Amino acid sequence: MDLGLRGRVALVTGASKGLGRGIARGLAAEGATVAVASRSRERIVAAAADIGATPFVFDAADLDAAPGLVADVHDRLGPIDVLVTNTGGPPGGEPLSFSREQWEAAHRTLVLAPLALIGAVLPDMRRRGWGRVLNVSSSTTREPSPALVLSNVYRSGTNAAFKTLARQVAGDGVTLNSLLPGRIDTDRLRQLYGDGDAAAGIPAGRLGTVEEFAAAAVFLCSGPASYVTGATLTVDGGLTQGL
Repeated sequence: MDLGLRGRVALVTGASKGLGRGIARGLAAEGATVAVASRSRERIVAAAADIGATPFVFDAADLDAAPGLVADVHDRLGPIDVLVTNTGGPPGGEPLSFSREQWEAAHRTLVLAPLALIGAVLPDMRRRGWGRVLNVSSSTTREPSPALVLSNVYRSGTNAAFKTLARQVAGDGVTLNSLLPGRIDTDRLRQLYGDGDAAAGIPAGRLGTVEEFAAAAVFLCSGPASYVTGATLTVDGGLTQGL
């Protein structure tokens, strides 16, 4: 299948490792011109060299930096056709153990940062009549994890924002979707589970791979996915029981 991504300009945030890096690699493999962003210059430069992408330094906590990042990508690579908003997970812990500062920080990175980037790219996508916006969310928005309350709360809110915006721009050829990873084999997952069995209870009998997750992401960013919008797709090996 021709995914219609050759020559498209894609920006992937949080792309120095893990799911973001995997998605960026998948888009590049389909011929997209990929910009990768992360707050660590050293890591994003290394990731870009490995993928064949162009690196940009961007800290999601700096909301005022979003328009500048979009402008820099536009100047160097061209108008952005695909935006993948991917942010690192906030800390886990007992639901009532987090400080007000931690709640506010999680809100900035999981809700306000993606929306700031979307606000910067959406007008141009609508004018040109084509755009794909994808948010990397979490399966815990379907079945909340007791240890990940910050993610449960704020990623659910971002999913709702995507659903709302998707309806407004569907007629302009722009889609917004959310991809919900379950237990994908990344450093982040290994940190959360430590010595525990991270694959326990997964019907597929194993962890998902970054490549499997990225394949779903690339499809949602593609031309043939033009009629899929406002969706929340779970990639979790059958773990989530809720409908």
